[in-house]
Amino acid sequence: MTLEARGLGMTFAGGVTALDGLDLRVEPGEFVAVVGPSGCGKSTLLAMFAGLLTPTSGEILVDGAPATSLLGRAAYMPQRDCLMPWRTVLDNCAVGLELAGASRRQARERARAEVGRFGLEGFEDRRPAELSGGMRQRAALLRTFLAGRDLLLLDEPFAALDALTRRDLQDWLRDVAEADRRTIVLVTHDVTEAAYLADRIYVLTERPGRVALEETVEPPRPRGPEVLASPEFAALQRRLLVTLGFA
Repeated sequence: MTLEARGLGMTFAGGVTALDGLDLRVEPGEFVAVVGPSGCGKSTLLAMFAGLLTPTSGEILVDGAPATSLLGRAAYMPQRDCLMPWRTVLDNCAVGLELAGASRRQARERARAEVGRFGLEGFEDRRPAELSGGMRQRAALLRTFLAGRDLLLLDEPFAALDALTRRDLQDWLRDVAEADRRTIVLVTHDVTEAAYLADRIYVLTERPGRVALEETVEPPRPRGPEVLASPEFAALQRRLLVTLGFA
């Protein structure tokens, strides 16, 4: 589906305005990254796209028509993995399918068929406390993918990981996204991550968040690690950093 924000604004009780007049568009099958400083409304934007918050101004359109309800139309992965400590990896990954009406057996079969592709083979019966941070994120992402939605909303999925694990999972997400061709909106503080993974990047201003820059990323996906050393990639990162006020 095509997702569009027009003049989107969000003011919370107490008068804090997180977003004001934000315009943003996501095409079907596109990978869009949203970058901005802390507190600029990035997570608020994802929560509105997920139907968890209602904007106080502006509108969200789906396929050109105002969205009357977005709840349940997207798969949303918040910053924390939110794995249930009493459930195994397999049962955590299957929980969305169960909530959607699948039997426990059917949900576990669907999840088991995907654990290898998500790097979780051999960990199906472990509890979250037995997993590394990277493995927990893989499990949370598999749960998100298994929700069966065309639109995936990912809120800083790798922010808490060390640099090497983050780099590995970025490559893995790149490959999974390419194979599935879902529509993805990724919120991140990491301009390198955004430029490596996305088709387009929106840079937001400080609060209240507005679009300060929109960049189309070249070459098109999928990109290999060699692109990280290219002059074009370095120039793109610099434009993003300059817009953010860091260069």
